[in-house]
Amino acid sequence: MVISRRSNLNADLFVDGTKLKQRDSFRYLGTIITQDGKSHTEIKARIAQAKTNFQKMKPLLTNNKITITTRKRALQCYIEPILMYGCEAWTITKEIQKKIEAAEMWFFRRMLRVPWTARKTNEEVLKETESTRSLMNRIRRRQAKFVGHIMRREGLENLVTTGRMEGKKSRGRQREKMLDGMTSWMGTKRVTDILSESWDRESWKDMIANAKGQGT
Repeated sequence: MVISRRSNLNADLFVDGTKLKQRDSFRYLGTIITQDGKSHTEIKARIAQAKTNFQKMKPLLTNNKITITTRKRALQCYIEPILMYGCEAWTITKEIQKKIEAAEMWFFRRMLRVPWTARKTNEEVLKETESTRSLMNRIRRRQAKFVGHIMRREGLENLVTTGRMEGKKSRGRQREKMLDGMTSWMGTKRVTDILSESWDRESWKDMIANAKGQGT
């Protein structure tokens, strides 16, 4: 696989005289890796898998005889971990964030058995389920813990995350990086603020705890 912003790049690799097949995507440790280096395909697949497993547990999750508190615990225990698998390495754009937030509301609406024809706002659904939008915050917190870990290790992951690699930047608008999303979530203006704080474990924990977050 050739990972690049440019498409249709070929790499002829041979092993013992046999040419290896070039792929535009493959699954590694349960995560889909694509040649464009983006997380979009993986996140969409995760959302679809979570919804499929929700349907399998529908008799439990939509059972009105069970309290909404218990059903939400089941949702967080059995469904959301499927969606959040590998989220520490996701690059989340505004478009993808909307899809994640929509998936969270999809779960709540079906737990309440709200038909698609009902004119019920998200705020009304959240009030009935005694919930707030928290899925994006939990994803960002997991990312923050992961970033702090790899920054202190100073390994290859550190280089990849901070982008300190040889070569020049490509022309045009630069892609959004994971650290860009972290700065917005934590309420800071510069990536360097995050990198400097991550070295102090206790200071980093305080920064995560006091992050302004996303959602309501």
